[in-house]
Formats: sequence, structure tokens, C-alpha cells
Amino acid sequence: MARPPMPTERHDLRHHGDAEVRDDGAQLTDLAVNVRADTPPAWLRERIAGSLGELAAYPDGRTARAAVAARHGLPVERVLLTAGAAEAFVLLARALKVRQPAVVHPQFTEPEAALWDAGHTVDRVLLREEDGFRLDPAAVPEDADLVVIGNPTNPTSVLHPAAVIARLARPGRTLVVDEAFMDAVPGEREALAGRTDVPGLVVLRSLTKTWGLAGLRIGYVLAAPETIAELERAQPLWPVSTPALTAAEVCVSSQALAEAAHAAHRIAADRAHLVAGLREFGPDGLRVVEPAEGPFVLIGLPRAAAVRRHLRNLGFAVRRGDTFPGLGEEWLRLAVRDRATVNSFLQALDQAVTLADR
Repeated sequence: MARPPMPTERHDLRHHGDAEVRDDGAQLTDLAVNVRADTPPAWLRERIAGSLGELAAYPDGRTARAAVAARHGLPVERVLLTAGAAEAFVLLARALKVRQPAVVHPQFTEPEAALWDAGHTVDRVLLREEDGFRLDPAAVPEDADLVVIGNPTNPTSVLHPAAVIARLARPGRTLVVDEAFMDAVPGEREALAGRTDVPGLVVLRSLTKTWGLAGLRIGYVLAAPETIAELERAQPLWPVSTPALTAAEVCVSSQALAEAAHAAHRIAADRAHLVAGLREFGPDGLRVVEPAEGPFVLIGLPRAAAVRRHLRNLGFAVRRGDTFPGLGEEWLRLAVRDRATVNSFLQALDQAVTLADR
């Protein structure tokens, strides 16, 4: 079967926030990448470093897998450890027998890119700004046998009610919910991880965002045992390294979960400070997608491309929004940072907007 061409109109599905930081080697304050600042913490680095003495042996993921299962109250047969959530998207696209996948946008673009690479033609369900980018289950085609949605959604920061997402489930359909940022939501409100009563549910989690482990690559999949078995057969041998397995085990410990919960509340407070500052620009000059519930905020403003360039010259990197299906050139995504950084950024944004208006 000939591989269908990936759509190229305006949206570069393989563009991610790290490109904003390393494009020209400039020293920039990073509001483009959604990894929590000042991570990984020292205690986590020490545990990972301690695993280096075990590198002569092949990785053994049984202990880490059992720890993740216990964290969600699931049997180990419902857990698959992966090299980040991105690997899970590739496994889903290649291993499952899918006829008509649909991806709810705007959202992280790797799920759609992986589906196209695996030879699928993908339906796009575009959520609308006038609806607050909130999910309408009726907009998803009935014949879709795989549906992908993020919660909270990157880049909109919308947290969809779990009950609304669950309405997408039906016999014969795989419902993939990307919860990569759910641990940044206080109390993990609206999480579906750990649920076994939703047919066809597949939940993806990442440990790279909250813990600053993007370079280590560690995440996991929660799904029915038969789905996990299909995905596991598609994995190469020893797909997760020993240091990453150590990180997985440690990051679901009671100590780590307590720290993550504390960080989620701090992020919420810092986000509120950022949003309050953005509101001062006025609805005619800048609009904020609210309520924002993730560790990032989506804003729309005139001449956003020029504003982004001026921000770079002022020392700040932000994420362009036009690579996300459903968004255009007027959108930017901002990672939440501490108050001092936010205050400096807001001053720079004011200058950048003024320069772009000239």
C-alpha cells in the first residue's frame, strides 16, 4: 500500500519547542519548552547517577513496571514502559489495526505525524476558538476507530472533563488520551489514568515534563492487557535504558508524588500571575485562552510572528503556534515560569508588541 502524503499546508508537524531555543545558539530565557524549570532535582539526579554502575547488564524493567502499576492501582499487565510518550505514539500507529484514525486538534502533533508515517490517512477534528477549544464529542466521526486527544491539551492548556472524554469511547474504538501534563494539574483533576471501566481506553503518561528528563526519555502506557501485549510486540528489545527505568521507579514513589503535587500548586499560582499580567494588555491587543490548566498558556495577538522575533532579540524564546493544526500565525504558546522570570518576560513582551506595531 502506498503511503499517503502527510499534509504540508502551513503546519510543520515535526516542529517542537526545543527548536525555538537552539535555532541560532543564542542564550535565551526559555518559555518555549514545557519542561519544569530547575529540574531534575538533586535527589533524582543522584538516583539516576547511582544506576550507572549497572550498565553492564541488560535493562530489567520489572521493578519499574510494578512501581508504575502500583502508583495507578493496576496490574502490571496493564502497563508498558516506553522511551517517552513519543515512542508510544509510534507503537500505537504501527501495532494497532486501525482503519480510520482521528486526531483532535489543536494538540501535540507527534500522534498525527506517527500515524501518517505508518501509512494511515488521518481525519482532523478541529476545535474552535469561539468554543474555548473545548471538546464536542459529536464532532468526532462515528466511524473513527482510533481517536487521540490530549488532556490537558498542548498547546491550548484546556482541561477537558473526564466524563466528556469518556463519551468518545465505544466498542471497536481505541481512545487514546495523552496525559503527559496531567501531573501538573493540582489533584490530577479529570485524569483517566487508572480507569478500567472505559472501553478501548489507552492513557499515555510522560515523566519528562515535571521531572526535567526530556534527554532521558521515559514514559508509559496504561491500557487493557491485550492492547499492551500488541504494543509490546512492536517494541525493540530493551527499549528503555537502565537509568530511565531507575527514574521511572523513583518518580512514582511517595516522595516524588508529594513533590509533584506541591509543584502543581506552585505552577498554578505562577500561571495565575502570568495570566493576570497578560490580561493587562487588553482584549483588543492580546487574548488568552482561559481557563488555562496546564503548565503553559496559549495567547493570540496581532503580528505574533514579529512579536516572537522581537522577543528573541530581547532574550526570550516562545513557541510559535502556527505549526499546530487549527491555529494560525497569530498564536504563541508560553511556558509557565517563576514570578521573577514572568515579570521580566511581561516587560519584554510589552516592548516586543510596541516594536511590532511600528
